[in-house]
Amino acid sequence: MKKIVSLVCMGWIFALTSISANAFSSDVPLLQVEHLKPQFWQAKLNNADVVILTPEQIMGRNQQTFALQSEMQLLQDLPAQFTDAELAQIINRVSKVATDARFYANGIKLSAMHWAAYQQLLALPQLKPQNTVRFGLVVKRTALRSFPTDDRVFNAEANKDLDRFSETALFPTDAVAVLHTTADKKWLLVQSFNYTGWVKTADVAMGSKQQVLAYAEQQPFVVITGATVRTAFNPEIAAVSELQLDMGIRLPLQSAADVGFIVHGQNPAASYIVQLPLRDANGNLSFTSALLPLSADVHQGYLPFTANNIIGQAFKFLGERYGWGHDYNGRDCTGFTSEIFRSFGFLMPRNSGQQGNGQYGKNTRFNSESSGEHKLSAISKAQPGDLLYFPGHVSLYLGMLGTQPFMIHDVNTLIYPQQNGELYQGTLNGVVVTPLLPLNANVEQSYLDALYAVKSLR
Repeated sequence: MKKIVSLVCMGWIFALTSISANAFSSDVPLLQVEHLKPQFWQAKLNNADVVILTPEQIMGRNQQTFALQSEMQLLQDLPAQFTDAELAQIINRVSKVATDARFYANGIKLSAMHWAAYQQLLALPQLKPQNTVRFGLVVKRTALRSFPTDDRVFNAEANKDLDRFSETALFPTDAVAVLHTTADKKWLLVQSFNYTGWVKTADVAMGSKQQVLAYAEQQPFVVITGATVRTAFNPEIAAVSELQLDMGIRLPLQSAADVGFIVHGQNPAASYIVQLPLRDANGNLSFTSALLPLSADVHQGYLPFTANNIIGQAFKFLGERYGWGHDYNGRDCTGFTSEIFRSFGFLMPRNSGQQGNGQYGKNTRFNSESSGEHKLSAISKAQPGDLLYFPGHVSLYLGMLGTQPFMIHDVNTLIYPQQNGELYQGTLNGVVVTPLLPLNANVEQSYLDALYAVKSLR
């Protein structure tokens, strides 16, 4: 038996149909099973395989992004030392006491005493008049946090998926500047090219500035183009055995002529030989070879920046669990978009507001005076693969089906008005395809009302 649920959005009525239990059924308005296939959207593209920008042009775009965005920092340009006052200012900016109430999972509200204990972890008394900047390479995927602790805290809404101490993740091969350490030496304050926060010391190998920064410049290289790829099992070095590598990671490519015809007990004839950073017992940086099967989803050099590839990369994350701040071994909305474009060589700011308000790329902006019709007109002129920005969120535009814009995004909530005037409040909590018009960005605003920018990286 069919069940019809009517939805009202901007004066139109949408029908949400769920058929029998063994057929496709969803509480996402207008979503059909064919919408969940990348080929459905790729078939609608014009000039799908034309290279939009060359790797050299993308490198030029990155230079512009670093010049325009203050939150983007070339590590080679950092000062050799920070004064105690300068470093304290950085630490206090990263590890701020929240102005809104925070709670533990058991419902206990963080008190002034709790916050004082977290602030004590920052080891501010250990700052010296001059503090030398050190460098390291990340050796495994690791959480970058606002305080040096694994404690999870939540806001008043008590959404246990949104740990407010979770900021982002760093991946194997990421270069970082090490600014400070906790008193117990278990956490490091590090700065990556687009974010600063606390990571576990055990996940970073310390090397010289030249050694660390030169690693990312090596040629030739391969790029991880799957959502995740794992190195081959290695019975000799556990640290690089079945190591998870996320989309966009760049790895120096080696040759059997240089490293030999046996790599950790395996012939590399059917594999890529890549160089990975390794942390020794003293925390120092060394390197080792590892194998990626030729069957793995990787590409020699950056993936060609084409419309087909943008859509294809986005759909490789389809169904992945949403992870606020890269929690749950996944990613959030900006991690989703950043890793897609990183596989082409783009570097972007970390947070959605930094991206959406950023001056890089080609931007169409809206304000409180912009009408829905004006926004829809701008969306209809956008290219599939362009980015749509809402407060605290970003999605990747897929195209129009009739008068309905569709997007793919990594999103926590599902909210839309029903015909009876009540809001449907469900959960998405993953990477999914949705229409734009029927849905709300929050309980107060539709996505269309909340839209403030369309950004193209073409």
